[in-house]
Amino acid sequence: MAFSQRKMPGICWSLLLVILFASPCRGFYLPGSYMHTYSTKDDIYAKVNSLTSIETELPFSYYSLPYCKPMGGIKKSAENLGELLMGDQIDNSPYRFRMNVNESLYLCTTSSLNEHEVKLLKRRTRDLYQVNMILDNLPVMRIAQQNGVDIQWTGFPIGYTPPNGNDDYIINHLKFKVLVHEYEGSGVQIIGTGEGGMGVISKADKTKASGFEIVGFEVVPCSVKYDPEVMMKLHMYDNISSVNCPMEPDKSQIIREQERISFTYEVEFVKSDIRWPSRWDAYLKMEGSRVHWFSILNSLMVITFLAGIVFVIFLRTVRRDLTRYEELDKEAQAQMNEELSGWKLVVGDVFREPNHSKLLCVMIGDGVQITGMALVTIVLAALGFMSPASRGMLLTGMIVLYLFLGIVAGYVAVHLWRTLKGTTVGWKSLSWSVACFFPGIVFVILTPLNFILWSSKSTSAIPISLYFVLLSLWFCISVPLTLVGGYLGTRAEDIQYPVRTNQIPREIPAHKFPPWLLVLGAGTLPFGTLFIELFFILSSIWLGRFYYVFGFLLIVILLLIIVCAEVSVVLTYMHLCVEDWRWWWNAFFASGSVALYVFIYSINYLVFDLQSLSGPVSAFLYLGYSMIMAVAVMLSTGTIGFITSFCFVHYLFSSVKID
Repeated sequence: MAFSQRKMPGICWSLLLVILFASPCRGFYLPGSYMHTYSTKDDIYAKVNSLTSIETELPFSYYSLPYCKPMGGIKKSAENLGELLMGDQIDNSPYRFRMNVNESLYLCTTSSLNEHEVKLLKRRTRDLYQVNMILDNLPVMRIAQQNGVDIQWTGFPIGYTPPNGNDDYIINHLKFKVLVHEYEGSGVQIIGTGEGGMGVISKADKTKASGFEIVGFEVVPCSVKYDPEVMMKLHMYDNISSVNCPMEPDKSQIIREQERISFTYEVEFVKSDIRWPSRWDAYLKMEGSRVHWFSILNSLMVITFLAGIVFVIFLRTVRRDLTRYEELDKEAQAQMNEELSGWKLVVGDVFREPNHSKLLCVMIGDGVQITGMALVTIVLAALGFMSPASRGMLLTGMIVLYLFLGIVAGYVAVHLWRTLKGTTVGWKSLSWSVACFFPGIVFVILTPLNFILWSSKSTSAIPISLYFVLLSLWFCISVPLTLVGGYLGTRAEDIQYPVRTNQIPREIPAHKFPPWLLVLGAGTLPFGTLFIELFFILSSIWLGRFYYVFGFLLIVILLLIIVCAEVSVVLTYMHLCVEDWRWWWNAFFASGSVALYVFIYSINYLVFDLQSLSGPVSAFLYLGYSMIMAVAVMLSTGTIGFITSFCFVHYLFSSVKID
């Protein structure tokens, strides 16, 4: 037993080093900072990601269907923590391109389809599953016309079902168009972290860097009926004649038993004026971007105006009360206290310890941790460090930040505990609770969801090995850092109350309206700053769209912080004015109640915007993830409101002359 205890710290640190340094071996890059250049006839192999559908939200492996496999076997690409949690499974593929060589090639012919394969292909086709292919880190794009307007989609369908037919047809011929830009080494130093790690292209590498860079990857999917007897005589990468996509069903490849499907593709390289830094522009210019910009600007203007009015009214009211109170002499103040009601009468109770104070400290600590994680992540994303080109880096960065911000959470929670209790007794138990509260909620929700994903054989199911990695990160990094933060909180300077607390609590007058009604109403204003942005965030998660306006999101988050602070302070002042000194939890939920509206809006989005979502499994997954998001929003916004209200109450009563 002693041996295992001595070995445990070493195992934890070894695991941490492996996780932190294994991912950078694959690395990421900022669009426009580090490029791959190819010479003519260089081989380039496409990769395939998981099959995805907006109808089920259950990703599956590409090779779960009877597709052609690479000659050297299937090899998984190294993936970071975020990619694994998102359900990405990137594998190699047999699709080979030779730079600037236009050709039509044969891949393979499957064996006769059996009953299971036919059922699986039909189910995936009718569930609108998409094939996600990647070339030089660019997702394949399909351009379709709807009502005369070009619509951009990433990926292409597995197959299709004619509008008035019962038969399903598989996509077995792909017409690729690769846009290339000729790059001549300019001698400019380009610094980035590419797939080979940190790299610098300098003047010495000018000749090596010259060549062609891939700036676009498009596909036109087709279904073509081939004669399997003829195609079986060919070998992989044999040349074939170019094919026109047939429109007639009898010339398309039907999905049915005993059919043998031949897969082919053709590629055309087209020179383009698009430069490397701009190659992601086509993916980020999705439908509705203009509406997004104008909606956000309109929301910012309205909320800023409303928040300004509330702030001005609040300042004038409080300042007038303080001025009137301080201008009176002592006898007049005593007479005023007897005659008037309001916040001045709860001087001896305003800092009385609230009910469930330990839970409050735990939630405030976790709220600080989540808020810090969100702010730092959004700032880094706004600066371009977590672009769409860096798959999984956003989620990986959030997890790493959350782990290391445990020290801040422990410090804040224990410091507040000392302020409320006047002692440090129980700080270790409190720190453990802070470290386990929100992660525990996430694990409780994710575990049944993961069992559902395991039973469905989805790639988004967290492997058991990754489960142990996450638990190890939790107990080896987050918990120790939270305990360290708690210890620092015990050594921090005390927050002294400006007034003494009476031994006997003051009786609270009956309220005209129940306090919870005011708390629920207070959450509407913060939600008004968030709901437009929330629509685009939900669309990026559940409809497979790219979210890229992190600059606007940062502005909205900062505005949300200001509004949460103002709403909580105003509601706290209203409670004190009616002689209700129990402001602690009300201050937290005044701004934290926005989470209820976020969850209701998520349900509204499920009903009206995700109408294609099919099956109870998909709905259960959606609601589970929405619940996690709502809890995180509640802890974050509630903490912002509570800390602001605490500072306000402390300032307010420290400004009153007390004998």
